[in-house]
Order: sequence, then C-alpha cells, then structure tokens
Amino acid sequence: MEIFNNTTKVVKDDLKDKIRSGSRISIAAACFSIYAYQELKAQLESCGELRFIFTSPTFVAEKTPKERREFYIPRLKREKSLYGTEFEVRFNELRQKAVAKECAEWIRKKAHFKSNTTREGMNHFLVVEGEEDLYGYSPMNTFTTVDLGCERGNNLTNMIMRVENPASTELLRMFDSVWNDADKLSDVTEEVVDMISTVYQENAPELVYFMTLYNIFNEFLEDISEDVLPNEATGFKDSIIWNKLYHFQKDAVLAIINKLEQYNGCILADSVGLGKSFTALAVIKYYEGRNKNVLVLCPKKLSENWMTYRGNLINNPLSGDRLRYDILYHTDLSRDSGNTVIGLPIDRINWGNYDLVVIDESHNFRNGNGTNSKGGEKENRYMRLMNRVLKPGVKTKVLMLSATPVNNRFYDLRNQLALAYEGDPSEFNEKLNIKSDVDTIFRQAQKVYNA
Repeated sequence: MEIFNNTTKVVKDDLKDKIRSGSRISIAAACFSIYAYQELKAQLESCGELRFIFTSPTFVAEKTPKERREFYIPRLKREKSLYGTEFEVRFNELRQKAVAKECAEWIRKKAHFKSNTTREGMNHFLVVEGEEDLYGYSPMNTFTTVDLGCERGNNLTNMIMRVENPASTELLRMFDSVWNDADKLSDVTEEVVDMISTVYQENAPELVYFMTLYNIFNEFLEDISEDVLPNEATGFKDSIIWNKLYHFQKDAVLAIINKLEQYNGCILADSVGLGKSFTALAVIKYYEGRNKNVLVLCPKKLSENWMTYRGNLINNPLSGDRLRYDILYHTDLSRDSGNTVIGLPIDRINWGNYDLVVIDESHNFRNGNGTNSKGGEKENRYMRLMNRVLKPGVKTKVLMLSATPVNNRFYDLRNQLALAYEGDPSEFNEKLNIKSDVDTIFRQAQKVYNA
C-alpha cells in the first residue's frame, strides 16, 4: 500500500509510472475533466481502454421530483466540469480548444462513459489493470487535476491510497459488476463527446447571443401559444409602417401584440427618441387589419403628428396604410360637450366600442382615482377613461406609451397597469401566476423602497 498526500507526493506521478501500453483503466468518479486528460495524455493515448462511471446522474434525465432537486448537486455543474473545474488552472483556457479536440478524438477511439441513473451511492476509485499488475487508487472523487495532485483545490487534505492485490482485485470486481448492470447505468459516451466538441467548434456571435437569451428567458417560452402570437395573415408585415421600422421596433411590435393578447395591456417604455409612436402605429395597423376600432389619447401638444399619420396629406409618409383611428386629447375626457380634434361630437361618442386604446404620455394617468373637497371620490380623467371607455362595451386592450412610467412612486405604475385589467386585478393575478396580488406586491415594493 502507498499513500499520496497530493502535495509533496502526488498521484499523477505514480499513474505515469503504472499506466503502461495496453493497460485498461476503470474509473468511478463524480466528474471528468479534459485537463486531467491533458496531464496524463501520453499514458492515456497508449492505454488499451478507459471505462468511466459518473457516480451521480450526469447527461441523463433526473427522476427526482422538481421540488426536491435543490438538495442534490446540480447536474449542469457536473457536466460542465468536462471543461475544467473552478479549481483547475485558468490559463489552461488559452489551450482549451486544442485540448478539447484532442480529448474528443481520444474518447472516440479508446474511452467509454456510463452514468449512474439511480439515486444509489457509489464509491469513488480508479483501477489500473496491466498484463501482470493491478493497482487501485481510492478515494478518487473526481478525475480532475485536483485529485491528480496538480492543483491545490479547496480541501484541507486530499489523501489518496494506492492498493495492490487482493484489495485492487476487489475494487475491479465491484466496478465490473456495476458496469455490466444495464438497469443502473446508461451509456453517455456520445453525450460526453458532443459536449466536449462544443468547446472547439466555431460558433457565430449570433448563436452565442441567442443561446444567452434562451437561457435567460426560456421559462417564459412555455407560456407562448399561437393564440397570443400575431396573426400574420392580416398582412400587417406588408404595410408601409412595418417596413419603416428598425429591427428593435419590429421586435417590440410583436412583443406588444403578444402582451395585449395575453394580458390585455402593455406599457412601451422606450426612452425619448426611440420611436414609440411609430412602434404604436404598427400595432394600430395590425388591429385595424382585424377590423378593430382604435382610439388614440394624446396630449394636445402631440396631436399634430397623430393627425398627420391618419390624414390624406402630402406630408403623411403612411398615407398608403389608410389608418383610421380616432383621436382625443387627454383633456377631452373631462368634457361633456363640444367636438374632438377630428370633429367627433363628444356627447355622442360610442365610448364602449373601442377594441384598442393607445395612450400617449400615459404617465399623465398615473394618479388613479380622484377625491373631492369632502374626501369623496371625484371622477377625474382617469376614472372617466375607466368608466366610459374600458369597462363598458367590448373588451378593450390598452397600449400605454411613456418614457417615464414611474414618476414619484410605484403606484404610478400600478395605476397605469390597472387600466389594462379595468381596476379588477383578480384575473390579472391569475394570468401572472403570482402568489400575492398586484396591489400587495406594489405596496410591499414601495415599503422596501422607502426603507
């Protein structure tokens, strides 16, 4: 028996001496690293065969209930260790592609990997089987440069023992019995090769970008269905306004339509100058293509642009789209008579017949319910919009445009969102799948922010 403290006396040096041409190596460990392969490259290239068992489920679907997985080592961490663990030398990354390519080619020729598919534990060890000699190393927790003694790791001690017959024979017998048990192991050699191969494949920057987006937002993809995606049969992508948009605006249009269909409301909060109005016009074109009635609420100072885009005017760049939305000033909601900017008599407007309301500078509707001098409720513009346009008649979707949806407090945002759910948050809470209700969430957020 020989003992290695992996500081002054390391396993790597002994394995270099004991692995001969034609040797068969059997390893049961938690993870495998290409850098460990690099340290023993000459010996592994000359060996006859290497068999490796991942002692915990790796590259296989875990059968553990979702709510209990937090108590186990994450699979992804074990799988990523192929590229090197956090304790292995970082400058190795300069040669990572070359090492990964060499390792993948070697695995295809000489190595086989299997994974434990159960929750049963297994000892960690390594066995070198030669023509005449048989050596066992235990515990070999990981096949990495740390357990080979090349790196320090985060252990106070990292002692490994080498045993010969009969102990080494018993280790090999135990390995063989597990290796041949198809009910407990699954072959993952191809998965290992595929994952190592990704290191030296040249990936386009776009792929890296999309993979990043996917890993950030993949949980939201489960919520998307054809019911809430834009219906391209309406031809809105052939419109003049669509083809005037930048890519980021087109992405916003599709996202807005998705949110309007799914949650009945959306706030577009791009900064000043990023074309919120043009993005909104593309959304309006989509809904008008579906024969929906659209109302635009805007401040008086911004009405000229909205008037131009719907008018038969020589300076209207979108005249071919024949937009037909109605326009009201914010202040028109406070009036009971007179005409709107497009000539509609206010006392005869069919308020409940609008399928979509677009509110420019929506932060002007951030204050919610008003109060009169006696402390009672006063029907301000916000309440008139809620009571006249949103609650009566057809189901009305609300698109809000604001570079500053939160001015002074989080309730500014809450009050604008309330327009989307018509003041009744119960259905909205259910769609968001939240444990608390919207009002409570904003109240707690404000409390924390104040503190």
